[in-house]
Amino acid sequence: MSQTPSYQDPIIEAKVNSPVGIILIKASTVGITHLTMERVFEVPDASISTQLTHSAVLIDSKESDLKCANGYLHAGIEQLINYFNGTLKSFNLTLSPKGTVFQQQVWQALTEIPYGSSCSYSDIANKIQRPKAVRAVGAANGANPIAIVVPCHRVIGKSGKLTGYAHGLAMKQYLLNLEVQ
Repeated sequence: MSQTPSYQDPIIEAKVNSPVGIILIKASTVGITHLTMERVFEVPDASISTQLTHSAVLIDSKESDLKCANGYLHAGIEQLINYFNGTLKSFNLTLSPKGTVFQQQVWQALTEIPYGSSCSYSDIANKIQRPKAVRAVGAANGANPIAIVVPCHRVIGKSGKLTGYAHGLAMKQYLLNLEVQ
């Protein structure tokens, strides 16, 4: 995964049906800016195939800009399909999330949690050399605009229990189980 140093508003979006719900992915000319859940299934369903269901231009843009953003968008969709099929263990996408320097540090640390592993909020705080910032790490984790790819679902409580997740604990558990199969 690579993060770009700058953020631009997204110019194109797509909706992707997945086992956990409908994913909304957005991109700009510098990378993927958002990957959020438009609709989360109460009970994830592994029988649902991951596929593109809708695509739209958000802002009138030059054809070359749309082509660039579309490239990031479709790379993200392809990698999501492979992730949910169990054939992708590490995302390799250009990301451009909007956030503070601290949030960017936390999100970068999240991308370094290996597939199939988990860690605690305090582990992340220590990794970014801010051991007393555990609650701030939790807040940054919750503000992550690029779910799944920036794997905030891999962060659990220090006791090993599942803790809050913006998209619900059922989805978090599903993703963790997917990664240990």
